[in-house]
Amino acid sequence: MDVAALTLLALALPFVAALVAPLLTRLLGHNAAWILALFPAAIVLHFMRFWPEVSRGETVTGGYEWIPSFNVSFSWLIDGLSLTFALLIAGIGTLIVLYSGGYLKGHPQQGRFFSFILMFMGSMLGLVVSDSFLMLFVFWELTSITSFLLIGFDHSREAARRAALQALVVTGGGGLFLLAGLLIIWNVTGVTQLSLLTSFGPEMRESPFYLAALLLVLGGAFTKSAQFPFHFWLPNAMEAPTPVSAYLHSATMVKAGVYLLMRLNPVLGGTPEWQILLPLFGGATLVIGAVLACRQTDLKLMLAYTTMASLGLLVMLTGLGFPHAIEAAALYLVAHSLFKGALFMVAGIIDHETGARDVTKLGGLRSAMPLTFVIALASALSMGGLPPFFGFLAKEEIYYALSGFDRRAMVFAALAIVGNALMFAVAFAVGLKPFIGPTVKTPKCAHEAPLLLWLGPALLAVKGLSAALLSNLTHELVSAPMATAIAGERRQVTISVVPHIGMPLVLSLATVVLGVVFYLNLARLRAFIATILADIGWGPDRGFDQFMRGLVRFSVALTRRLQSGRLDVYMTATFVLVAAVLLGAPLYYGELPRAPFFAGNVPLHELAIMAIAVIGLFAVVRAADRLTAIVSLGIQGFAVAVIFLLYGAPDLAFTQFMIETLSVVVLALVMTRLRLSPSDHRPLIQKVPDVAIALACGLGFGLMLLKVTGVPFDASLTDFFNLYSKTVAHGANVVNVIIVDFRGTDTLGEIAVVMVTGLAILSLVRLRAGSLRRIADNDPDAEDRA
Repeated sequence: MDVAALTLLALALPFVAALVAPLLTRLLGHNAAWILALFPAAIVLHFMRFWPEVSRGETVTGGYEWIPSFNVSFSWLIDGLSLTFALLIAGIGTLIVLYSGGYLKGHPQQGRFFSFILMFMGSMLGLVVSDSFLMLFVFWELTSITSFLLIGFDHSREAARRAALQALVVTGGGGLFLLAGLLIIWNVTGVTQLSLLTSFGPEMRESPFYLAALLLVLGGAFTKSAQFPFHFWLPNAMEAPTPVSAYLHSATMVKAGVYLLMRLNPVLGGTPEWQILLPLFGGATLVIGAVLACRQTDLKLMLAYTTMASLGLLVMLTGLGFPHAIEAAALYLVAHSLFKGALFMVAGIIDHETGARDVTKLGGLRSAMPLTFVIALASALSMGGLPPFFGFLAKEEIYYALSGFDRRAMVFAALAIVGNALMFAVAFAVGLKPFIGPTVKTPKCAHEAPLLLWLGPALLAVKGLSAALLSNLTHELVSAPMATAIAGERRQVTISVVPHIGMPLVLSLATVVLGVVFYLNLARLRAFIATILADIGWGPDRGFDQFMRGLVRFSVALTRRLQSGRLDVYMTATFVLVAAVLLGAPLYYGELPRAPFFAGNVPLHELAIMAIAVIGLFAVVRAADRLTAIVSLGIQGFAVAVIFLLYGAPDLAFTQFMIETLSVVVLALVMTRLRLSPSDHRPLIQKVPDVAIALACGLGFGLMLLKVTGVPFDASLTDFFNLYSKTVAHGANVVNVIIVDFRGTDTLGEIAVVMVTGLAILSLVRLRAGSLRRIADNDPDAEDRA
C-alpha cells in the first residue's frame, strides 16, 4: 500500500477498534485492552515513518477529493506540529487504553467505554492532521460530541450529565465561531487547505476582515482550550472516569485550541491584535488557573486547574512574539503532555487502590505503594521544572524567552513566575504529599496497583526523563520541527539539562524558591483563596447555569408566542410577513415600470376574463353559506386557467383546471360532512384586519409582478431546458420534463403535501363520524338532529 492509503487506514483504525471493542470486551473482559491497544500502537508506528522527512523541514501532504466543485478534499498535512500531536495522541492513547482495562475492570459498561475513548482518539487524530478546512471542522465537532459521551459516561449521576452538557454547549458553540472564521479566511485567501494558507499571511493580515476572522478563530480556540472566562467546563469535566481525565488533559481535546492557534500563527500572528489578545487572556488564565488549583483538595481537581493554567501559559507564549517564545511553547506542550498524563493516572491509582483522593485525607502511602510513589515523584519533578526531566528544559526555555529587560517582558515574566510557582506547589501536593508523613487510614486497604494501572504512568515518567537526557535527539525529531511549523520558518532548539548561567537560571531558581514557600504554606493559602472566592460569590460556572435557565425561559416564552396552536394566528403572521416583504421590495428598489395593462393595450376578451374573476371575488365575500363560497371560489381559479390558455400555456391551463375542479369537489364534500357553520359570524373588528391583510398581500404580489416584468428577460434557463430536455431527460414536452425531472424533488414535495392534507381531512371526517356514533348510541335521534 502507498503512503496515502496507509495514512487513510491509520486515521480509520480508531473507529474500527471502536466497532469491535464491545465484542472483544464481552469475550475477553478487561484483557481486551491488550488487543485494543494494538490499534493506536500501529498508528504510532505509521507516523514515526515521517520522522526523517519532517526532521529535514519537509511537509508531507496527501488525500482524496471530497467535493471537487467546491475545492474540498479529505486531505492531511504532516509537519512538525501535526506529527508531534499525532504521536502524542496515539502514543498516550495506547497507554490510556491499557490503563482503562485495569481501572474499569469488572465494570458492566467497559466495552462501551472502550468504544467512546477510541472514537475520541480518532476524532482528535483527524483534527490535528487535517489539511482541508472542512475536514478540520468536522473532526473539531466530533471531538466535542465524543467528549460529551465520555464526560457523561456515568449518566446515572446528575453531576456527570450536567458536566457533559456544559462541555458540549461551550465547545460546540465555539466550533460555530471557528466555522465562521474559517469561512472568512476562505473568502479572503481563496484557499481551503492549511498547507496552502501559509503563503497568504500578508494578504490575510492586511485584509479589512482580519480582525473579524481573528476574533472568531479565538472564540473557537479559547472555548476548546478553556481560556478564561470559558474555563469553567474543564474542571467540571472531572466527573468523567480518570482515564478520560488523563487523556483529555494530557494530549487531546483541551490542546485542540492551542493546536489551532499554533497552526494559524504564520497566517494570523505577528499583528498587534494577536500580540495583545493572546498574552492577555493566556496570562490571566495562567494565574487564575494556578490560584484555583491551590484552592482544591481533590487530586483530580487540583490537576485540572493546573491544566487550565498550563493552557494559558501555552497561549501566552504563542502570542508574545518574543524570540524563542515559540520554541518554549513547543517544549512545554510536550513536557506537559508527559507529566500531566502520568500524574492524572497516579491520581486514579490512588483513588482506585485507597478509595480516597482528598489530599488532606491521604498520607504515608510510600510503604504500601512504592512503585506508584516513584512514578508520582518523577512526574512532580518534571512538572516543577527540576532537572533532569523534560519539564526543566521547558521552564528554562520559557525564562530564556522572557528574560528581556523591557517592561512587557518583565510583566509576563512575573506572571510566569507566579503561575509556575503555584503549579510547583500543586505538583508536589499531588505527587509527594499523599506518600509521606504518617499513615492515614483510607476506605480501602492501600496496596500497589496491578500492571495495567502503573504501566502507563511509568512509561510516561521514563519518557520525561529520557527525552531530557537525550535532548539533542529529541530536539532533532520533535522540538525543532514543531517550532519550525509554528513559526513558519526554520527554528533550532539547543536547550539541555545543563543549566545556563544567566537570567533564565535566576528566574527558574526564583520560581523554585517561591514554589517551596507556597507548598509549605498550602493550607493557609487554600484558606485565603477560599475566603476571597466566598467574598466574590458569583463565577462563570454559576453564570453558565443562569444563562441556560434564561435561555430555556426565553425559548418557552417565544415558543408560546409563536406556536399558539391556532391556525388563524399562524396564517395571519405569515401573510403579514409576505405582504410586508412583497409590498416593500418594489417600492424600495425604485420606481415601478408601466405595465401593458396600464398602457391600455389589453384585449377586450382578456379584460372580460379579469372582470369575471373580480365578480367571483365579490360572490365569495357575499355568499350566504360556505358551500356557495367554495363554488364561487373556483371562479378565480378557472379565470386564471383561461388566461394561461390564452397566453399559450395549455399544459399549465389543464393543470389549473384539474386542480380547481378537484379543490371545489373535495372542499364541498368535506364541508358537507363536517357541517361547519354556514356563515362567518365574527364581529366587524375581527374582519377588518383580515381584509387589510388580504388587500396588502394582493397589492404586494401585484407590485412584485410588475417589478419583475419590468426587468429585462433572462433566457438562460429557457435555453438550458430547451437544450437538455431531450438529450438529458429524454422528453420532448419541456414543461413535463421540468416538473418530473428537473424539479422532481419539488414535485415530490408537493405530492407529499397533498397526501398529508388528505390524511388530515380523512382524520377529521372519521373523528366526527365516531362522535356521531357515540351520540347515537345514547340518543338514536341525535344524528338526525345533527
